[in-house]
Amino acid sequence: MRASFLQALALWVSVALVVSGDETSAGDRKRTTKHLRPVREKRDLEPIVGTKGAEILGGSNQQIAKQNPDALQPPPTDAGTGVPNLKWSFSLSNMLLSNGGFVREQNEWGIVTNGSVLVSVVTSSGKNQLFKADTGDIWYFPKGQGHAIQGLSDGGAEYLLVFDQGDFNAVGTTFNIDDWITHTPPEVLMKNFGLPNSSTPPFSTTPTSAGSIIPGTVGNGTLPKAMSGELTGSSSYYFASSTKNFTKAPGGGGQYLTVDSTNFPIVKSLAANIVEIDVGGMRELHWHPSGAEWLYFIEGQARGTVWLGSGQARTFDFTIGDTAVFPDNSGHYIENTSPTQKLCYLEIFKSDVVEDISLAQWMALTQPDIVAQLLNISVDAVKALKKEKQVIVKNTN
Repeated sequence: MRASFLQALALWVSVALVVSGDETSAGDRKRTTKHLRPVREKRDLEPIVGTKGAEILGGSNQQIAKQNPDALQPPPTDAGTGVPNLKWSFSLSNMLLSNGGFVREQNEWGIVTNGSVLVSVVTSSGKNQLFKADTGDIWYFPKGQGHAIQGLSDGGAEYLLVFDQGDFNAVGTTFNIDDWITHTPPEVLMKNFGLPNSSTPPFSTTPTSAGSIIPGTVGNGTLPKAMSGELTGSSSYYFASSTKNFTKAPGGGGQYLTVDSTNFPIVKSLAANIVEIDVGGMRELHWHPSGAEWLYFIEGQARGTVWLGSGQARTFDFTIGDTAVFPDNSGHYIENTSPTQKLCYLEIFKSDVVEDISLAQWMALTQPDIVAQLLNISVDAVKALKKEKQVIVKNTN
């Protein structure tokens, strides 16, 4: 019975994928066979490029397809099956709704994407710091530093957290102090905090932890004076990106701001580029020798091809809220595909500095005759390449 079912299933699949053998293009082929479901109207996007491909006979999510046209209609330069899915949309992630609190986590890198927040932190050495972080501003907390984040904007605030370990939310790595307080005997709490005996335990009204975000009122922004002093200068956990000047890309296609240990000394395990690409611009072909690249798209739409070597390449499309991970030493680019809107995204690395190698610069600084022979192009074409890293190139058409 099982064998006959599998045979029938295999037969149904093979019939569903069979198309006419005549000379008409894939887009003009007509289905004349009977189907288990009514023949539906033609979709806007089908896996058809020229004479290759065929219409999908079964179900298809056209909203997702339209956001990922290069998945359904990959460019001819895509090849092989060795490049896995390197993209994920935050829209598909589980949403944890809670009333929140005060947390301690792994090394945490945060950036405000909308609004403003008030951030306080206390270190193991007894130093503290309080700062207001506006849109674009960044903070970094080394592992185990207790901190609190409070929204200040009337319409709410959003921030993105990045961790250098994937198990940041595992049991024992993150906790809220209200959870700890409510799971400690009252007499221990009184002894620990030096509180007098009372018929009403001092923390009897503390609620059991309901998550990491709670409703509250904005405080006066006053930080108690620490005996060990405040975190300032090179020991500060705050980087005011919103007040920094971006670097104009030599290629003329946009601008970027690098945030790593060279200008944010406290950061030792995470480095980043905030990249803005103009309409028609493109992050040039490059690779990163120091580790994998994690991307988060803040504004606009884009596409990028990841090349892993050995003839393995795959193209992805991105929009607001999408994330991706490009393996270390994988060649890639990011192109702004919007006709009207700039592209803004983050490049983040598990490293103390941002490093990348430009393909064009590498070719321009290698012996021209060697490059010309390898690529079967003229020596003059190689000599015309820019010797300076372009970072983001503009549309020249």
